[in-house]
Amino acid sequence: MASHVIDMIMLKNNFGTSEMRKIWSDENRLQKHLDVEAALAQAEGELGIIPREAADTIAGHADVGMFDIEELALEMQRVKHSLTPTIGALQKLCGKNGEYVHYGVTTQDVVDTGAILQLKEANKIIVRELKDICRELISLAKKYRDTPMVGRTHGMQALPTTFGFKLTVVLSEIVRHLERLKQAEPRVFVGVIAGAVGTYASFGDKGTEVEKLTLEKLGLNVPEICWHSSRDRISEYADIIELISGTLGKVGNEFYNLMRTEINEIEEPFSKGKIGSSTMPQKRNPAAFEGLASLTRPIFHSVSLIHESLIVEHERDAVSWRAEWIALPEICIYISSQLAVMKSVLKGLVVKPENMLKNLNIQGGLILSERILFALGKKLGKQTAHHLVYRLAMDAFENKKQFRDVLIGDEKVMSILSEHEIDKLLNPKTYLGLAPQKVDQVLSNIEKSGIL
Repeated sequence: MASHVIDMIMLKNNFGTSEMRKIWSDENRLQKHLDVEAALAQAEGELGIIPREAADTIAGHADVGMFDIEELALEMQRVKHSLTPTIGALQKLCGKNGEYVHYGVTTQDVVDTGAILQLKEANKIIVRELKDICRELISLAKKYRDTPMVGRTHGMQALPTTFGFKLTVVLSEIVRHLERLKQAEPRVFVGVIAGAVGTYASFGDKGTEVEKLTLEKLGLNVPEICWHSSRDRISEYADIIELISGTLGKVGNEFYNLMRTEINEIEEPFSKGKIGSSTMPQKRNPAAFEGLASLTRPIFHSVSLIHESLIVEHERDAVSWRAEWIALPEICIYISSQLAVMKSVLKGLVVKPENMLKNLNIQGGLILSERILFALGKKLGKQTAHHLVYRLAMDAFENKKQFRDVLIGDEKVMSILSEHEIDKLLNPKTYLGLAPQKVDQVLSNIEKSGIL
């Protein structure tokens, strides 16, 4: 019976995807350990360390379908060791050739290399989903390139921007995450076959050959030296997941706020029958946005646990090592949910340009005070114009007047600007800076990069 949200029948799909859970399942973890044992045996057979017949036999029985996981679990509990029951079961299946199972390696060689194989599988999903999200963002950025909306700083209205620009900022961030993943792959997807304290002692003078050939068979890179006590590879990858999650959580939080009843500029996809509240029938809550934002904090905490594994005693210890067993599956499963939700909400995102424009005008033109300042500053000087516009803006704000009316009622302003000029300056659609052009620039750079 499951007791963690990752695996609970009623909750698991809110915290991860079945595709990612499968990668970190008992079955796949065991299969990866068996894959390592098979590749090791084949390498040792080719190098003449063990008989070829034994190597073929071991490889032929390294199939999770031949093992009873429940029995292995009970034996692991009895012997207090996480791998020897697997070794023993594989040995039994191989008969006399089973004597050559796990020949010369230590448990951490198999478990670490198996975990890297799992992580490499997980990475394929993460990269695929990020690229799909980029494509959705590109489509939306193009569509809303020129759609004006309020730009907010410190939670308050600041200046106009465009919805396409806002989305392109996120797009640029995610592209950097893809670049980080690509750059990290050669460093992270590295196995280790080095023996008890990493010196290859049990392999004689063929240690580095055994490691190289074994890892080549597994499709992993070869380390320059044993990394049992160097957990930076895992931490580096966890760092990137943390950054990705931070971006996705930020978007979830931003969209959550933009969907507020009082703002109402976007809405998450709504399907018939979706219920917002058990007691308030009218509610259409931002459930997807909340879910997207909610998983960032658990990932941050799990990544912190992985970082604590960097402190290792001597050549190896299980105190730090086991923390990765807990946290690495968690961050991969949580991020899979965030990625799936992000892609889903982007596909069905409801954008409300009319409400964006309405909110731009809600302060009666005050959002364009900077523009008025610079127009007046050409004659008055910037600082003098700032004092003047500040006084007029505060008058409009505190006395609930239209900014246009306050401007037109000021003699100094009218001595410099005409009523027609003021109307033009107070049009938010024409004060977007280079927002649309920056959208074009980012999209062009992505296309040239070939990253998608």
